[in-house]
Amino acid sequence: MPLTKSTKDPQVAVSLKVDFMSPPESAKKLQNNASSFWEGSSSESSDLEKTKGITGFQTLVHLVKGNMGTGILGLPLAIKNAGILMGPLSVLLIGFISSHCMHILVKCAQHFCHRLNKPFMDYSETVMHGLESSPSSWLRKHAHWGRHAVIFFLTITQLGFCCVYIVFLADNLKQVVEAVNGTTNNCHHNETVTLTPTMDSRLYMLSFLPFLVLLAFVRNLRVLTIFSMLANISMLVSLVIITQYIAQGIPDPSRLPLVASWKTYPLFFGTAIFSFESIGVVLPLENNMKDPRRFPAILNLGMSIIIILYIIIGALGYLKFGDDIQASITLNLPNCWLYQSVKLFYIIGIMCSYSLQFYVPAEIIIPFVLSRVSKRWALVLDLSIRLIMVCLTCAMAILIPRLDLVLSLVGSVSGSALALIIPPLLEITTYHLEGMRPLTIIKDILISILGFVGFVAGTYQAIHELIKPENSLAFPNSTTFVH
Repeated sequence: MPLTKSTKDPQVAVSLKVDFMSPPESAKKLQNNASSFWEGSSSESSDLEKTKGITGFQTLVHLVKGNMGTGILGLPLAIKNAGILMGPLSVLLIGFISSHCMHILVKCAQHFCHRLNKPFMDYSETVMHGLESSPSSWLRKHAHWGRHAVIFFLTITQLGFCCVYIVFLADNLKQVVEAVNGTTNNCHHNETVTLTPTMDSRLYMLSFLPFLVLLAFVRNLRVLTIFSMLANISMLVSLVIITQYIAQGIPDPSRLPLVASWKTYPLFFGTAIFSFESIGVVLPLENNMKDPRRFPAILNLGMSIIIILYIIIGALGYLKFGDDIQASITLNLPNCWLYQSVKLFYIIGIMCSYSLQFYVPAEIIIPFVLSRVSKRWALVLDLSIRLIMVCLTCAMAILIPRLDLVLSLVGSVSGSALALIIPPLLEITTYHLEGMRPLTIIKDILISILGFVGFVAGTYQAIHELIKPENSLAFPNSTTFVH
């Protein structure tokens, strides 16, 4: 979507960021960069070919990479909140529904491209044109609200990612520092160690603040590409090491409940939706393909790979650690230097990813503000806004220091809206004049209801867990898993 092209001209900034409309040439260039920053997760690939388009294999790689972030590390705890049977089945169902909604979005975007003779269509424009096709005159009159709603949820999602990253950084660094005296070279006979008390988790978050501010001051996409590469390499290595560890020596699974309490299921839902939050990257990838007709098949293949990986890592992680599973599976790794290095690798990767996720909301908010001030104040105001936004994400992380609750809250609020609620309703408004089968309408309504129920229940449960008296001052201290 056309949100990631920086500009020094306030008038250009207005056309790109406020009106969210741009000429085909410049907008196409923006689409090339956009796929680097949505995901869910941590979608950090910015090497899309800008002239010839990308191949099917490159599209597949970008789609899979776009889902490999902090969300996957929280899935074992999410499986615990659903049950060892209900959890994987629910991941499969949510993944299937999310994939279907991505297909809906692509289909609706292609429909309006053909109708309006446009080369491409982003998420926000597609929703706006969908509302303009609505049978309701009120919705047609306020169609621009739909566009702004999508931009709002995408911004909330990206800032939510940044908050998740800060909590993740603090949790993992705190554990590494506390256990450094007991860390050994023997990873096969991990024994209980006495953790050395250190400063509060909130102080670790503040210690990262100067580095995050410096990263946020980077405004050049080419420079960010370096961070993208570092993040991809470090997290890939970490995931390989984590997977080989949790696949060994799994205890008897009969001790685990098949279905967990219904009270914790909303937390599972929010984390699962957070993990599948890659719908923002779908249209940019499809728009940049050499042969967009192949995209539906590639989307099916990519999402199948993602779903299988999520089920394997989530289920194996819960089977391995049982009730001791923590908000991030990295916090359960043994106390030897190999697995401590995994945490350090992920810390490096997540720090690099912060600047990438931060780039998108910055490019939405900053040009909007700069267009209203004199050019001579542009640089000072730009850097000031970046500083304020980084401090805001850090403050939110300090206020909600539990990684599992941040994951669930972000997924429930913005993930449900973008991935489950909006696409089915968009299909109804887009194709109602052409005649839709009753079963299709019922299906779309049921998916939207599911998304809305998840939105309400997940948000309520996350906030409820947060304000519970026994948890109000609880911070996720590092513990070492012993076996």
